[in-house]
Amino acid sequence: QVQVVESGGGLVQAGGSLRLSCTASGSTAGARAMGWFRQAPGKEREGISCIGWSGGNQYYADSVKGRFTISRDNARNTLYLQMNNLKPEDTAMYYCAAHSQLYTFPYCERERFSYWGQGTQVTVPS
Repeated sequence: QVQVVESGGGLVQAGGSLRLSCTASGSTAGARAMGWFRQAPGKEREGISCIGWSGGNQYYADSVKGRFTISRDNARNTLYLQMNNLKPEDTAMYYCAAHSQLYTFPYCERERFSYWGQGTQVTVPS
């Protein structure tokens, strides 16, 4: 069993930066791919960035590529998302998730992730 808790959201002006953190607990957390998803009002939850269990494979959605950077520190059981050049369309609830299986490729598809946090809100006013 894995539990994840996100932090670091907030209100930031367009062009600004935020870093989200996700702390994972559980003995298998370091062996699971992890990802960041977001959900804006009236829209489906989408995978924006995912990373393999060792950090060696990373995926970015086109909408965030070049602006967001995912990383993980398995010694601290922590996942990060550095978000730069934020835009109003980045406004959403951001969720951290851990993959259902161990040692898998980080396909960034919602149904492959079983362990979810409560989310942290990111707001970028227009």
